[in-house]
Amino acid sequence: MEKKIIKIEEEFITLGQLLKFESIISSGGMAKWYLSEFPVTLNGEPENRRGKKLYNGDVISFLNEKLEVTISSPIQKNEN
Repeated sequence: MEKKIIKIEEEFITLGQLLKFESIISSGGMAKWYLSEFPVTLNGEPENRRGKKLYNGDVISFLNEKLEVTISSPIQKNEN
């Protein structure tokens, strides 16, 4: 299974937000249902909390996908 890198510019992203961001679910309200119906692991451990915060280096696996969260710093704007 190939790992896909997910780059975010925030300190963390929730599991529900990640599922929506990746178009696995169509709305945030579907996250609870999805997590109750399909096995998801976070760093090799079962996870079913849609509000679970994911940080840099966390690896999420579900169905035939593996995603790794990577934090990318926002570009600093020069205010001259």
